Amino acid sequence: MDDAANPPRRELRIGDTAPNFRARSTAGPLAMKDYRGKWVVMFSHPADFTPVCTSEFIAFAKAAPQFAALDCELMALSVDSLFSHFAWIRAIRDRFGVEVRFPIIEDPTLVVGRAYGMVADDATDAGAVRSVFVIDPEGTVRATSCYPVEIGRSVKEVLRMVAALQAADRRKGLAPEGWQPGDALLAQPQPTIDTVFAADDIVAWFLSEEGQGAADG
Repeated sequence: MDDAANPPRRELRIGDTAPNFRARSTAGPLAMKDYRGKWVVMFSHPADFTPVCTSEFIAFAKAAPQFAALDCELMALSVDSLFSHFAWIRAIRDRFGVEVRFPIIEDPTLVVGRAYGMVADDATDAGAVRSVFVIDPEGTVRATSCYPVEIGRSVKEVLRMVAALQAADRRKGLAPEGWQPGDALLAQPQPTIDTVFAADDIVAWFLSEEGQGAADG
C-alpha cells in the first residue's frame, strides 16, 4: 500500500470540530450533533469488566450531578458490545450501589474511535486507549487527555477542566495552576509598551488577577 496515497489519520486536536457519528448506546441511539448547545465530556475506556475502568465509572457516575450542574453531558465509549455494557453496569449497581446512567457507546468496528484519533488506523483493538475529549456547545474540542491502560483518570480533574473552561469563556480570563471554582482568574496580558511602563511592578503587566482579585464562582 502506498503510504503517500493513504496518509495516517491525525489525532483530533484542540480547536477541531468534533466529528459527528451515530451509534447505539446504553441510553439508546445517539448522534453527536444532537448534543450541540451543551458541553460534552466524551471518554473512552479499554474494556468492560476491568478493575481500573470500573473505578473510573463509579467515580464518573457519582460526579454526574456535578457535571449536570455545569450543563455538561457525559458519554463513554469502548469496543465492547451493548450487551456487555449492560451486564457490566448491572454488576456495578449490584456490587457498589452506583447506577451508571450516562450513555456508554458500543464501537466494535472502531469507527468512532478512529474518527476521534483514539485508535490508530491499523489497530485491531482499543485495549490501550483511555482518552478524554471536552467539547463545547459549538461542537469544538476544547481539551483532550490520554492515559495509559495502567493509570486511572482523575474525575475531579475532568470536572475542574470543564469548570475552568466555562469560567475562562465567561470572564475572558485565564485559569492559573490549580484553579478551583471560586478562585480568581488571571487577566489576559496587554502586551503594549504603555501597559508595560505603566504597570505597578515589573510583573503586573503580564501576571495579575482579573479585576484586581475578583473571584469567579
